[in-house]
Amino acid sequence: MTSYEPLTHDAVVLAGGAARRLGGADKPGLRVGGRALLDRVLAACADAHTTVVVADPRPTARPVRWAREEPAGAGPVAALDAGLRHTTADHVVVLSADLPFLEQGTVRRLLTALEAGRADGVLLTDADGRDQPLVAAYRVRALRRALAALARTAADDGSPRAGALTGLPLRRLTAALDLTRVSDDIASFDCDTWDDIAIARARIREHGHVLDEWISAVKDELGIELDVDTRALLDLARDAAHGVARPAAPLTTFLVGYAAAQGKGGPEAVAEAARKAVALAQRWADEATDDTGRPDVASDATPDNRPDA
Repeated sequence: MTSYEPLTHDAVVLAGGAARRLGGADKPGLRVGGRALLDRVLAACADAHTTVVVADPRPTARPVRWAREEPAGAGPVAALDAGLRHTTADHVVVLSADLPFLEQGTVRRLLTALEAGRADGVLLTDADGRDQPLVAAYRVRALRRALAALARTAADDGSPRAGALTGLPLRRLTAALDLTRVSDDIASFDCDTWDDIAIARARIREHGHVLDEWISAVKDELGIELDVDTRALLDLARDAAHGVARPAAPLTTFLVGYAAAQGKGGPEAVAEAARKAVALAQRWADEATDDTGRPDVASDATPDNRPDA
């Protein structure tokens, strides 16, 4: 458990676009850091009470509810309207499925700003200052009101009521809302082209990111929701490698994890098992450097109480 208590909310993830700039590729399924783009976004909105993905169903790393706009491919406004029909919370996070660097912290930041203010929504802006309405948190009542008004206006223009939202740009919707903006050029980075995919794949392999990315990918793959002290485990691996033998590092960290799991413990159990293993590695290293043959300091056989020869 963390001390953070997120604003009760649902999430709507739009994942049914045509990806024309990617030649029609299955964009939500493209992998960055070994994980599908859609799964990366789903991990970022894991705090949501209900997560609705607007797209044709597919396997995902965690359970979601599926929806589809009518007709399929009718555009983001119609997709948002379809997804919103499956939500029940008073607040909703709206996300596109192509955000490789979106994290839970960013989603929480949007929700915190929404709770603190009186605006209809809080959205990110990208590196060029452009609004990103699909990386945002909204008050559901205001969003539904704006969608209904937009549908009425479109219908008055001659559009059939059922398809009144088809093809409408998101700026038509957001123009009717009172919005607060938060700048984050990393979290708002989306993958519209193959160049964007290449940039994302290269960035997560940079020295400052690769370890966190790898750990997140492994936890996602194994279905583990456990925050551990990465530095402590790295220190353990270092001590085992230096004090015992290099192959001892991965084997020891594996055994620490296994021991914690056997005890059905959380981060505290991992930390305790790691502490014991570090102490053992240190004792092992101490023995290797002590070639005097003197008894261990923990022994009772001190010069004052040794038995006579």
